[in-house]
Amino acid sequence: MKADSSAKPGRIDTILANDKAVSLIVVLLGLFLGTILVALVGKNPAGMYSAMLQTLTGFDIDRGTWNSRYIGEWLTASIPLILCGLSFGFASRTGLFNIGAEGQYIAGLTAAQFVALYFPPIPVLHWVVALLAAALAGAFWGGLVGWLKAKFEVSEVVSTILLNYIAFFLSRWASMQIPGANTYKTPNFPQTATLSSPFLESLTNGSRLNLGLWVAIICCVIYWFIIEKTKLGFELRATGLNKDAARCSGIKVTSRITISMIFAGMFAGLAGAVVALGSFGYGRVLGGLDNYGFNGIAAALVGNNTAGGTFVAGLLFGMLASAQPLMQSRQIPKEITWIISGLVVVLISLRAGARLFLDWRAKKIARASEDALPGENAQPREDRNG
Repeated sequence: MKADSSAKPGRIDTILANDKAVSLIVVLLGLFLGTILVALVGKNPAGMYSAMLQTLTGFDIDRGTWNSRYIGEWLTASIPLILCGLSFGFASRTGLFNIGAEGQYIAGLTAAQFVALYFPPIPVLHWVVALLAAALAGAFWGGLVGWLKAKFEVSEVVSTILLNYIAFFLSRWASMQIPGANTYKTPNFPQTATLSSPFLESLTNGSRLNLGLWVAIICCVIYWFIIEKTKLGFELRATGLNKDAARCSGIKVTSRITISMIFAGMFAGLAGAVVALGSFGYGRVLGGLDNYGFNGIAAALVGNNTAGGTFVAGLLFGMLASAQPLMQSRQIPKEITWIISGLVVVLISLRAGARLFLDWRAKKIARASEDALPGENAQPREDRNG
């Protein structure tokens, strides 16, 4: 009986089973450790939190002024993080580790820029076609990884890392072939190609907030609906939980892996389009990686690979990035925000290790319970037969 009672889940087990509680705890712990670091370098932690408050609400507590532009810039910085987070999360639900969101993001960005420069400048249709081109380019780049994984068992980790750099150098070469382009930028986009929204800009005092906000929200809804409400989503989740069991149940695992990466690439490709057409009025000749794809991994991990969780986590990391200039104005090193982000990711990753330990402990207790069940009164068969 003692063995049975010890097998019951404890308080730590219960907390770890609640993904939302774990995410909240690690974010708070990350902020707490960041506070300690600020104090250790001799700065006032209150400045860090006042910068975050101003980013979230636009209210400057030190001067007593309010400017909604800060809110708009925060949301603008969060959009690509949300979309790249959806890219990683969608693949993860199928058991894939998509480090290639950065390459898929670059593919979408490049496709959107070419459409913006060469498609006829027809209002609305212009940016719609650019978004579709970005989604298709990202889907192709992600689907290539899924096909290699499903057909030839090529590790998606290796292939995505390599394809990231192929996408980067291919984008840089292709962009520099555009007439009038230099090593930094291409000619300006027509106004019909941009995602600018006078309504959102007026609400946020002339910030860069654009139609990409609605793209991110729609993608979150699509993600949630496919994963949680469709047969395809069930098959993707089943494949992620156990490929062999899914295959025995009649699920076409090979095609599901490819489809998962196609959707993942589509989300990242749209992130590239939103950045290209929403934040810049010209095409960029990339000089380095933007790192939205890599930072999106953090958003997905903290958001537990769910649509709503990734949306909120993307807003969190977008806030930390947008708060950097305000922190510097308060004499606080901007690197503190990246340290906090890194701590949150490390802490959320430790959850997996803790769960492995608890699973091992539970199995050990279960084996001990099974050994104790026969009791001391059990006798060998030959003894009972006399």
